[in-house]
Amino acid sequence: MFITQSSIRLCLAREARKRRPYSSSLYSNSKATISSSAEFQTAKTYCSDLLQKYDSPSSTLRAFIPPHAQPAYFAIRAFNLEIARIADTVSTPQIGALRLQFWRDNINAAFAGRPPKQPVSILLAHILEDLSATTQGGKPALSKSWFLRIIDAREKYINNAPYPDLAALESYAENTYSTLLYLTLQALPLHSLALDHLASHIGKASGIVAVLRGLPLLAFPPPPNHHSNSLGLSPGIETQRNGSRQGAVTLPLDVMAEVGLREEDVFRKGAEAEGLKDAVFKVATRASDHLITARSMLHQLQKGDEVDHAFEGEIEDERQDYGKEGEEGGKSEVAKGLGVLMPAVSTDLWLKRLEKVDFDIFRDDLRRREWTLPWKAYWAYTRKKF
Repeated sequence: MFITQSSIRLCLAREARKRRPYSSSLYSNSKATISSSAEFQTAKTYCSDLLQKYDSPSSTLRAFIPPHAQPAYFAIRAFNLEIARIADTVSTPQIGALRLQFWRDNINAAFAGRPPKQPVSILLAHILEDLSATTQGGKPALSKSWFLRIIDAREKYINNAPYPDLAALESYAENTYSTLLYLTLQALPLHSLALDHLASHIGKASGIVAVLRGLPLLAFPPPPNHHSNSLGLSPGIETQRNGSRQGAVTLPLDVMAEVGLREEDVFRKGAEAEGLKDAVFKVATRASDHLITARSMLHQLQKGDEVDHAFEGEIEDERQDYGKEGEEGGKSEVAKGLGVLMPAVSTDLWLKRLEKVDFDIFRDDLRRREWTLPWKAYWAYTRKKF
């Protein structure tokens, strides 16, 4: 009987489904999992699909990541989604803390070369093995501490507690969204303090915008197990108001006090709450300020000038070995890493839409997909500015 190659692939796919290879309770004790091409491709597809379903902007912007670094990009962004979705899929913060510890164990196992049978961990372990040939002294190509930092930052606010002040919100954005960009730059690999400086401002703007975008969902939570960063996939605010889950307002407390906004007013009046638009405006302005600073920095670096302000992030162990070239950056380094900085485009587009609706954060228009993002990002990338 003649068996075609496609028939073999179909049989293998059926067997893989029967085995349920991504049961989170099973762990690999050898590096065979890492080197398995079939599992690598399946894990990569899983992570790509996860982005497409829950984070359409990141899925769109993958086109600007060099092909050799796209698997790492998928793993990093899918990891972030898995962590971010925990708060929406658990009934108590205590259970959420256990899930986060599970992911700490996953990260440690992946860096040890023994990933669990979970697609994000398998893809990450494969990437670490693949990139290890490009590093010296046996140091991992990606920083484990930065993955753990993201988990720690998410855990701090897993109960949707409000941010004490605007600085605390910026710190959260730095430890999550900026850190995602640092990891992606490492995966290229690019080790440049100038690029990290740019990524810090863009990540802070993106993180602040993510908190603003999530405000209606947290104030009037949808049913459990709902989470999406893809605009247009969520139920309307009026539908959510009829739910029974306890809501939260995560705007910085100092901003709320300054404009006279009370949490109970948001729950009772929604978009009509006194001071809400003023509070949203102040927070959005801080995000816009970070984008303005990043644009100015990019222009200075492209001209070969020195940046007019110091890097606000920590000069940690991960950056100690950047060397003089990494500190100075330069046109070539910025050009190589420009694709990683494209979240500046999606962030700016959303801020402009927010301004257009007069900072009414509950407008359904703000939760729809941005159909202009692909060509706006292409325009920014080809002209080397955002």
